[in-house]
Amino acid sequence: MSDASIEAIDTRILQSWMDTRKLGSGDIQDISFIAGGTQNMLMRFRREADVYVLRRPPMHKRANSDETMRREARVLGALGNTNVPHPRLIAAESDENILGAAFYLMECVDGFNANLEIPEPHRSDPLVQHAMGLSMADAIAALSQVDPAAVGILNLGKADGWIERQAPRWRSHLETYNDFDNYDGADIGDVDMVSSWLTRHAPLSMQIGIIHGDFHFSNVLMRRDKGALAAIVDWELATIGDPLLDLAHLLVTWPGNSTMRSPALEGVNLPTPDEVINHYALRTNRDMTHLVWFRVLAAYRLGIILEGTNARAGAGLAPRETGTILHETAVSLLEHASSLIQDNS
Repeated sequence: MSDASIEAIDTRILQSWMDTRKLGSGDIQDISFIAGGTQNMLMRFRREADVYVLRRPPMHKRANSDETMRREARVLGALGNTNVPHPRLIAAESDENILGAAFYLMECVDGFNANLEIPEPHRSDPLVQHAMGLSMADAIAALSQVDPAAVGILNLGKADGWIERQAPRWRSHLETYNDFDNYDGADIGDVDMVSSWLTRHAPLSMQIGIIHGDFHFSNVLMRRDKGALAAIVDWELATIGDPLLDLAHLLVTWPGNSTMRSPALEGVNLPTPDEVINHYALRTNRDMTHLVWFRVLAAYRLGIILEGTNARAGAGLAPRETGTILHETAVSLLEHASSLIQDNS
């Protein structure tokens, strides 16, 4: 446990906070910090027989970090009675003064991150591996079927004009990185060309739904007993829009397409991207006519988001090594977007 982690999460205060909500009793024990993310902090701990996971922003918070935690907790709460696999929300705290940031508690899901490890029986069974890949499509298909109005989060985002806003919004977001110290500007590819193409080829309509916003193998936990997804995690980019973006995001980060590093998944018998598309389409009945546009958007958007960590690293607000790796990934994603455009010209 790092000194920064100890400072960020005062377990004595947390214990008192839990007492007032009658969430167990006794001391907080068996504390560990969960690796895998680059943005927020995850602390697993036990109190009596129950295991919890606490999620809060990093020590160096962004301007919207606390609001992001509040939004995540709201989304998890809204999904409680749906068939979308997710960690059950236990309790949330919007007051930043308790632990220095907004935070929430969720259940501890028993599963593994396939980008970090492939345990048995998955490692030795090609059929289980294939099913694991298809379960990714199942999960976002289930999410796409949830009516945001019915679960009380229609105002999580602004649906009107969502498609038209995407290209200029993320282009403007990239420009905000110039405010960081020791950042020489975004050299990640032909951003203007991709942005212009997205504007010119934007679909005329959309099917509204809930978007996870960052759906790929690193942001899910797989079940240990079979090839199925246990939970979608990391809901910080969840919003309202066209859920085809989640499918597109999965496709542009699919292991083997060189945009993301997936060493544990190399050589695994995953479905082809076309199989994933067909599997999703059969479960949603969504119009797939403009899927290429969504794939270009997903690569463009994710590349810009990841470059933000590179900018923060220059200012000493993120690890330099992580910033370099994510910059290289951003370059690959913009190259992928350009290739998709060329192949469909």
